[in-house]
Amino acid sequence: MTGAVKGPASYFPSIEKKYGRPIAEWKDLIRSSPLTKHMELVNWLKSEHGLGHGHANALVAHTLAEGSGE
Repeated sequence: MTGAVKGPASYFPSIEKKYGRPIAEWKDLIRSSPLTKHMELVNWLKSEHGLGHGHANALVAHTLAEGSGE
């Protein structure tokens, strides 16, 4: 049974469409950043890459959750 995508990943199609980069590329950027705190990364994506708050937050939340084994 497959339901609708929920949580941060639900933003991924619109992020790819709006900013023209695949999600894997955004996640690589986040992982390679020297920043480690959630809001630092969100603010960095917003200021350096022009993402909106919701999109930046979704990418960071999803990427950090992967790294923590959740």
